[in-house]
Amino acid sequence: MDLGGLLADAAEAGAKEVRKQLKPRRRGSYLTRRPGADTPMWNACAALLRSELTPYGSKVRLARFLGIPKQRLSDFLKNGSRMPEAETLLQILNWLAQKQADRDLSL
Repeated sequence: MDLGGLLADAAEAGAKEVRKQLKPRRRGSYLTRRPGADTPMWNACAALLRSELTPYGSKVRLARFLGIPKQRLSDFLKNGSRMPEAETLLQILNWLAQKQADRDLSL
């Protein structure tokens, strides 16, 4: 009887472990989206932004206009480790539109 009880306990523990490994991971709203292949619109926006930020000092001016550190702007564009929040992205799009209309808001 002891051997049967031990085997039953081991089987139950093994079944719990298998269920835990097979349980689908929950994608809650708390996860932050990262730039990559699944963000094609951000990739296009970042490419446009990079082409407009080639002159010396333009990244610093844009970062000051957005009210963020220059390193954060580098994280958005070069490192690919972050994405801007919605309000910052709208400001970036407005800046891009004004810049392409030959009106630089960051001056």
